[in-house]
Amino acid sequence: MKNYINIGKYDKELYSYMLQEERRQKDVLEMIPSENYVSQAVLEALGSVLTNKYSEGYPYHRYYQGNRYIDEIETLAIERCKKLFDVPHVNVQPYSGSPANTAVYFALLNPGDKIMGLKLSGGGHLTHGHPGVTFSGKYFNSVQFNVEPDGWLDMDKISDLAKKEKPKMLVVGTTAYPRLFNWKKWRQIADSINAILLTDIAHVAGLVAGGAYPSPVPYADVVMFTTHKTIRGPRGAVLMVTHKGLIRDAEMGKKIDRAVFPGLSGGPHDNVTAAMAVCFKEAASPKFKKYAQQIVKNAKVLADTLIKSGIKLTTDGTDSHLIVMDLRPNKVIGNIVAEALEVVNIVVNYNTVPHDQNPPMYPSGVRLGTPIVTTRGLKENEMKKIAGWITKVIAEVEHYRLPEQKEIRAQFIKKVKAEVWKNKKLATIGKEVKQMAFKFPIFAWD
Repeated sequence: MKNYINIGKYDKELYSYMLQEERRQKDVLEMIPSENYVSQAVLEALGSVLTNKYSEGYPYHRYYQGNRYIDEIETLAIERCKKLFDVPHVNVQPYSGSPANTAVYFALLNPGDKIMGLKLSGGGHLTHGHPGVTFSGKYFNSVQFNVEPDGWLDMDKISDLAKKEKPKMLVVGTTAYPRLFNWKKWRQIADSINAILLTDIAHVAGLVAGGAYPSPVPYADVVMFTTHKTIRGPRGAVLMVTHKGLIRDAEMGKKIDRAVFPGLSGGPHDNVTAAMAVCFKEAASPKFKKYAQQIVKNAKVLADTLIKSGIKLTTDGTDSHLIVMDLRPNKVIGNIVAEALEVVNIVVNYNTVPHDQNPPMYPSGVRLGTPIVTTRGLKENEMKKIAGWITKVIAEVEHYRLPEQKEIRAQFIKKVKAEVWKNKKLATIGKEVKQMAFKFPIFAWD
């Protein structure tokens, strides 16, 4: 709180909200798999004087004077990332994952070229060609593959679709697929149609860096990842061109750099670049490797315990940091379960499940993961307790049924939310969860 002393003096309203959010993060178990808690060192870099500088361009080739130290900071981040992932070319300037993927398309495709990625409802991402409403779906000819009803990818079917459609770029990544990708098989599919292979490891970059998830680097042409998920850094993104990518096109790195700047963005956020340098150093440590392994161990125990308690999971488990609960057997929607879990101080997000018949705003699943609770030091025994709480919460709210009449659904959800926040059983569980959270400080990494 002492870090907010000036905000408290000059902007008491904002100061109040910041303190409340800090308190909330301490009191709850954050289990949204795309979030993490950074170290104090990362926070210091983000809140430093580096935010004052404008640095349009790239190291040693800037359009503004006064960048001699910024050049060294960005170079440090680049070199650490190269070493961490064993890649020859790195760009650390994308503001986040969506602009980073867009930069790859802008660099290597023309409008109307065909791309192929995983459907959003099957665990893909909006930028992987989601039709109609997204840049990738409107300006490119998007063909999408899907998971099977059991939640698994059928690689033979995907291979057949790729050979039929012949996309210029194959986009492989996920926000909700809990299993490992067979990167070698994806490379074989890409080679069979001479497609560029872009792998989006936004969710699992930290697991890859820590050796807990297979690396796509030997197989991909381009790798994108965000730095604010399992790699536990600031809110930003990185584009890496692999040795294979440069063999395919010696200019690929330069094309991507030009797409990021000046193609899509102006000056980089130098404070974020410095924070990336910090998190890459942290991710190279033996301590981080143990952390990455523990994320997966925790997720597996959590998944196994939920299954034993009668909760259905997509693909019947996980190989990574995330789990998707399929609530269709319980006949309750994800919105209600997610809200009830927040009442008990467990924070997750509602999510679609494979071939969900419900609309995206009222999906049949809940997505949760173990990066933050592992950052705080929770291990297998705590995962079993969390699974027990989750099971009790689902049982408490599974009598709620989404109305068939679409026009009354919003009012129904509002009514249910009000009720669950007054539920005494949930309040009792919430106290137990808060007691556990209190035992594990949010800066346990430090």
